[in-house]
Amino acid sequence: MQIRNIPLEIVWQMRKDIMYPNHTLEEMKLAEDAEGEHWGIVDDGNVLAVVSLFRKSDVWQFRKFATQTEFQGRGLGTRLLKWMLEYVKARGATELWCNARMNALAFYRRQGLEPFGATWQDKGYEFVKMKIQFSKKMEIIPAIDIIDGKCVRLTQGDYAQKKVYNENPLEVAREFEDAGLRRLHLVDLDGAKAGAVKNWKVLETIAGKTSLIIDFGGGIKTAQDVDIVLNSGAALATVGSIAVKNEALLLDWMRTYGAEKFLLGADVKDEKIAISGWLENTDIDVVDFIRKYKDHGITQVFCTDVSKDGLLQGPSTDLYKKILEAIPGLHLIASGGVSSIEDLDQLQAAGCAGAIVGKAIYEGRFSLNALKKYRD
Repeated sequence: MQIRNIPLEIVWQMRKDIMYPNHTLEEMKLAEDAEGEHWGIVDDGNVLAVVSLFRKSDVWQFRKFATQTEFQGRGLGTRLLKWMLEYVKARGATELWCNARMNALAFYRRQGLEPFGATWQDKGYEFVKMKIQFSKKMEIIPAIDIIDGKCVRLTQGDYAQKKVYNENPLEVAREFEDAGLRRLHLVDLDGAKAGAVKNWKVLETIAGKTSLIIDFGGGIKTAQDVDIVLNSGAALATVGSIAVKNEALLLDWMRTYGAEKFLLGADVKDEKIAISGWLENTDIDVVDFIRKYKDHGITQVFCTDVSKDGLLQGPSTDLYKKILEAIPGLHLIASGGVSSIEDLDQLQAAGCAGAIVGKAIYEGRFSLNALKKYRD
């Protein structure tokens, strides 16, 4: 099953068939439909559930949320609603709301929406407005880099400058989870060097024994690699070099697995994209690169200034400000150079949705307890 864009003609027909069977198809067409985004769950070519999303600045509304009658009660609505929540948050939403039928109150409440205002009647149904508001706090994403199954850190991507911090990555991941952190950036450095995923067993162990939301990268070159990563428990497959070297292949993966399954990595030298473990420079402008893939449907991007990584000399806050000014609503994750809580405060003030932190934690620049201020 995939979540992807749905043609309006199908959306209109499903609105009529499922929500208002006694009304005409013309009555299902809203004047502003052309301005919205129309998404659905598709399985083997069949559209099982649909929803329409409309944006006004950082406030989003969803309408006409419907699941085929024979597929109701199977969790499809919950899956699509959870996807919506993450999708709009990734685009800078401060609020998501809808006009909900009163008989669906419990369903929406389970995902954090609450009713507000008076109820009203329309087409024989009773409605109430419901909404959820999102925190603007930046999410801290700790990093674990793996070589030979061990937790290590490199300096500026140099394998010769390797330091082993723990021989048991699961132990480290559990410390992060116990501290209340929810995400994990897991990098297979052996895989990155070999050009094929190697440390998937480490991923499988951490995913199976923690509740962390894991993005996993390093060596993802084929659809088989993507399968291994997602089937081993990663929520997101991290892609970087492939996005530069083989755009058509990545777009094919996005159609197959869903664009929301990929975290785009933008490694930068002097505002130009660097690839292949930072050994290969390009003339591709970082803003143009990120904008292109955001337009293709990528929901999250992390950006690493190669000159800062592993040096504990502060992040490239001005670069992130420039990217966010050029691409409003981008879910941008800062990476590289964080050395203090003050650095994190600056990144949050700049508008970053998240920050990947590695060496600063391992070198004791601040405690995990100090990161509580960034949690909801």
